[in-house]
Amino acid sequence: MEFLKSNFKSLIITFSVIITGYILGNSYLSKGKADPTISVTGLGETTFNSDLIVWRADFSRKNMSLKEAYNELNMDLKLVKEYLSKKGIDTKDIVIEAASIKKEYSNETDENGNIISSLFTGYNLTQCMIIQSKNVDLVEKTSREVSELIDAGIELNSNVPEYYYTKLAALKLSMIEQATKDAFNRAMKIAENGGGSLGKMKSADQGVFQITAENSSEDFEWGGSFNTSSKRKTANVTMRLKYEID
Repeated sequence: MEFLKSNFKSLIITFSVIITGYILGNSYLSKGKADPTISVTGLGETTFNSDLIVWRADFSRKNMSLKEAYNELNMDLKLVKEYLSKKGIDTKDIVIEAASIKKEYSNETDENGNIISSLFTGYNLTQCMIIQSKNVDLVEKTSREVSELIDAGIELNSNVPEYYYTKLAALKLSMIEQATKDAFNRAMKIAENGGGSLGKMKSADQGVFQITAENSSEDFEWGGSFNTSSKRKTANVTMRLKYEID
């Protein structure tokens, strides 16, 4: 007992050094150990048909008289509307934009390309219209048959239709769920094969949402691609999950 009393301080210091050494040694050894986690990437993918079509077209009339040009353009517009109605396109799906007016001139130039005289050749009026409909097949078919209007003296310039999908929000949620399940199943299989078990999820990161034409070789874009030229599309998204391994 006398020994403990006389050497108490020394014993405390020695004990503290031993404990501190143990803690530091343990920390050092833990530093070198591999992080017991696993990162996996899952894919969600689906193919679907567009449910909305947007078709743009325009036609023009030219006349020396602005009033006459307008009259001719309005007559053509009436015929175009009648044609679309006969094809079964609903008038509420047709948007008629304001006609654009352009004064056109015929220029005479010298040998250096400088304009020396300018002759007014008339007013060129262009009428643009947009057909936006959920009757995709009908509008697509009509866009391919507009050459029939040539018989009525109307040259309709038809743009390639654009195809969209109006339920993207629900589609994205479904695909994220699919990608998450895929990633989870992959992680489970890897953990089991390694003799461990899957622990808690530590993090989850969503990849870029991509929409391309079905069976196409389109490149994915960094910010996400959104195909509008194909009626049949394929969408995909990835989810990267990180799990603890027990």
